[in-house]
Amino acid sequence: MRQIADGIIYVGVNDHELDLFEGQYIVPNGMAYNSYVIVDEKIAVMDGVDGNFGDEWIANVQEALDGRTPDYLIVQHMEPDHSASITVFMDKYPEAVIVGSVGAFNMMQNYFGTKFEGRNMVVKEGATLSLGSKELTFIAAPNVHWPEVIFTYDAADKVLFSADAFGKFGALDVEEDWDCEARRYYFGIVGKFGAPVQKVLAKAAKLDIKTICPLHGPILTENLEHYIGQYQTWSAYEVETPGVVIAYSSVYGHTKAAVELLAQKLEEKGCPRVVVTDLARDDQAEAVEDAFRHGHLVLATTTYCGGVFPAMDQFIHHLLDHAFQNRKVAFMENGSWMPAATKGMRALMDKCANITYAQNNVTVKGSLNDDSRAQIDALAEEFATLD
Repeated sequence: MRQIADGIIYVGVNDHELDLFEGQYIVPNGMAYNSYVIVDEKIAVMDGVDGNFGDEWIANVQEALDGRTPDYLIVQHMEPDHSASITVFMDKYPEAVIVGSVGAFNMMQNYFGTKFEGRNMVVKEGATLSLGSKELTFIAAPNVHWPEVIFTYDAADKVLFSADAFGKFGALDVEEDWDCEARRYYFGIVGKFGAPVQKVLAKAAKLDIKTICPLHGPILTENLEHYIGQYQTWSAYEVETPGVVIAYSSVYGHTKAAVELLAQKLEEKGCPRVVVTDLARDDQAEAVEDAFRHGHLVLATTTYCGGVFPAMDQFIHHLLDHAFQNRKVAFMENGSWMPAATKGMRALMDKCANITYAQNNVTVKGSLNDDSRAQIDALAEEFATLD
């Protein structure tokens, strides 16, 4: 347990058993499922945890309560890594009332077969809940990143409980850089929903916030302008770090050789940052993060079955699924007899908003020759200045 502010206690758990968050994101340092107890004349518990840790969570809650009984369970987000333990809590504390949005109770019906009728309190934007000296205000945050989400603001302590916003991968007993894993988390989990994030950030800007308590990752108490600024940049799909990402797939090494030559030329011409990722071997979630972080993207792949190599096709669909936009894109294709990958990649990328295409692209027919090397030189010249 950890005291966050006067009467606000952390009661979450760390999960080092999980290998894939949401069944797809590698989490080498596990996950934290955060929960908080607010102790006043009345007591509110903020969100549950994953169902595998319900008993540990209840034990933490009991320790924080020190013999008292909770009055409310506030449910900000119904994703099962937070909501699966709701029934455990409600069985343990039969007098407690659940507080949540209409959408949250509809989801409870779907998950548990009940909306806890007679024990529920539906709240909307601007609704308040008095615990005594602390009055909580609820902020609708639909599609950040599920439609039922609410934030909660404690004006007395200037604490914003932000649901999944400002979260990150990684358990709390592991030291790691916030930006890296928060960025990968954001673009993987929240990235498609930039417009809703912008709306809720505008609401948050009107509040005096000293502490942010997310449902994943560390409690944020210092340099809040950095974290909020990162969310502003990410949700507006702006470039965070000028540079070129070269995402490639290669069968026999010829496309890889062309990619390595391009990376070398970019660095020689003064490009401040070049990131190269092998889509068949590297974590594609990292590649997606890099593509959103930087302003220029080169997609390089082999023609396969008359189209796009599967690893590249999958990567571009990841970009589409997460609303990739506002970037400059170039293509590099390889084909021993009939190169066709650029056509397929371009057709997919045309579905993205506000994409600027490079004037120079590269076609390799088998292995590098003078013609394809000249094309690489031209692309490096165009992209090195990051215009």
